[in-house]
Amino acid sequence: MRILIVDDHPIVASGCRAVLADEPAIVLLEACDAESGEQAFNTERPDICVIDINLPTVSGFELARRILVRDASARIIMFSMNDDPVFAARAIEIGAKGYVSKTGDPHDLVEAIHEVGKGGEYLPPAMARSIAFAGPAFARSPLSKLTTREMEILRLLSAGKSLSEVAWLVHSSYKTVANTSSIMRQKLGVRTSVELVRFAIESGVA
Repeated sequence: MRILIVDDHPIVASGCRAVLADEPAIVLLEACDAESGEQAFNTERPDICVIDINLPTVSGFELARRILVRDASARIIMFSMNDDPVFAARAIEIGAKGYVSKTGDPHDLVEAIHEVGKGGEYLPPAMARSIAFAGPAFARSPLSKLTTREMEILRLLSAGKSLSEVAWLVHSSYKTVANTSSIMRQKLGVRTSVELVRFAIESGVA
């Protein structure tokens, strides 16, 4: 089974190799950002992609979206430091088959790969319970008001990108990104771009 790890932290990639060292049937491929990850997927056609959410340019969510547009059957596991159930729910929403927190048990990744490799889906038990029982609290989360594309644009704006740069990175038009920014401010009840960036940082999107 060929596994593509897309993560810009060498220590994380090294950790993945160590955790999977006892899995002789697994061959690891590596990429460090969305662009190289997309190219590796297109040329290598891995069985599973393990994608970090916080990549240097566009996020892992955007990379997952692009991969799934090209191949709707692609098996993707999102990998993140953030264990907020909203992020896991977003991963499922865009078509990922699994979500693993980097702060959890390292063997969660092994279990996720085996489960997704068999055609199943995987969430760590604690995270699955959080999503299942979050109820009204989950609905009240400000992040739950945003679509995956809105979260991507918010993350890029909070990284200091201009509207033109964001439009280029997400393969959209300037007008669409500007309208999306305005819609986000309305949804979140903030008046300025500075307040929007502050929200992104405080909520862990940035």
